[in-house]
Amino acid sequence: MAVRACGLIIYRRLQSAPSSKVTDSIEYLLLQTSYGTHHWTPPKGHVDPGEDDLQTAFRETQEEAGLQASQLTLVEGYKKELHYPVRGKPKTVIYWLAEMKDSNTEIKLSEEHQAFQWLKLEDACKFAEYEDMQATLKEVHQFLCSKE
Repeated sequence: MAVRACGLIIYRRLQSAPSSKVTDSIEYLLLQTSYGTHHWTPPKGHVDPGEDDLQTAFRETQEEAGLQASQLTLVEGYKKELHYPVRGKPKTVIYWLAEMKDSNTEIKLSEEHQAFQWLKLEDACKFAEYEDMQATLKEVHQFLCSKE
C-alpha cells in the first residue's frame, strides 16, 4: 500500500510596479525540513484515518506553516498527484494550489521545519531539488499565467 500525503502549494502576489508582468510578482512558499537532508517542500503530510485528502492538506498547512484555511483561497482547477519511492516504498502526494489572501501574513513553523522562504519560480525550483517538484512548480506557474 502506498503511503499517501497531501499538501498545498501556496503562493502570494506582491504589489509590483504597474509595468511588470503579473507573473513576476508571484512567490511560492517553501519550508525547509528539520530532519533528513533538510530538503525544501510545500507544506504536506500524511492522511489521518477518517480524513479526506483536502482536509489533510489544510490541516498539515496549519500545523507546519501556521496558516488557517480562512487565510487562503483554494484555486479551482488545479490538483497534482505525484508518485515516487521513499525508502523503497511507493508514495503518493497530492497537491492543491492556494493563494494567500494577505501576502504579509506571518508564517509560524512547527518543529518539523527549520526555515521558510517566499521564492520566485526560478529560485523555488533551485531550492526544490526533486525534479518532479520543480516540474510541478513550473506547471503551477504556467497555470497561473494562463489564468491572467
